[in-house]
Amino acid sequence: MSISHSFKRVWLVTGASRGIGAKIVAAALANGDAVVATARDASTIVQRFGDQPGLLAATLDVTNEAQSTAVAQAAIEHFGRIDVLVNNAGFGLIGAVEEASSDEIKRLYETNVFGLLNVTRGVLPHMRAARSGHVINISSVGGYQSAPGYGIYCSTKFAVEALSEALHGELAPLGVKVTVVEPGYFRTDFLDSNSLVESPETIADYASTAGEVRKLSKAINQQQPGDPEKLAQALITLVEAEQPPLRLPLGSDSVLYIAAKNAFVAEELNIWRKLSESTDF
Repeated sequence: MSISHSFKRVWLVTGASRGIGAKIVAAALANGDAVVATARDASTIVQRFGDQPGLLAATLDVTNEAQSTAVAQAAIEHFGRIDVLVNNAGFGLIGAVEEASSDEIKRLYETNVFGLLNVTRGVLPHMRAARSGHVINISSVGGYQSAPGYGIYCSTKFAVEALSEALHGELAPLGVKVTVVEPGYFRTDFLDSNSLVESPETIADYASTAGEVRKLSKAINQQQPGDPEKLAQALITLVEAEQPPLRLPLGSDSVLYIAAKNAFVAEELNIWRKLSESTDF
């Protein structure tokens, strides 16, 4: 049976034991909300946040579809509802597209794309029944603007963007909101080895492109411009908005890259418009 508390909202956050996920959990709890915080090892969440009425720590491997459905059901049984889903679980892969192995690519997609789908599909029946809710998918500026060295990782985030756009249209008539969040570089452990996998194979021809990105990622680790505490607070503002955006870039670097991409696409479209429009019957 669900417990009765005067929580403003009930969140379900994946990848909640560290990094951005943990910051979001802390901000939601401080805001008077309840949180179902998930991680592969739920004990790490208890160790970090302790035992409190508004927190339910749950073990979840997002690549396990049955477990994802069970966690959503457990959230309903414990708190009675799910108001906000934050699909945050994921990791990165650095290396040229050709350097990445098929196993590395499959593992990345299993978590970043199929894992997000597992959790979302587990939660949506409850949100549809309630005719309310907010799905927040943590993408990346790399989900809007790809770059050498991050091509495979960015492709997973491009998939998240596409899924979010479709969900936005499908769920709007049902009272469920969808936002895809596009952070730039934030000062978390994302560039550490436990969050960013580096393809072991290197090809000399990519030394000046993906190879330089490998070096840069090490150089800027823990020097990123984004403040994760402010990111978490931005999500509180987001869920309190009556009309939240489909896309929310976070970080001045993300805004800069997205504006540059938009300008490039507009310019290229204008240059090639005549040929593009010439292929109709």
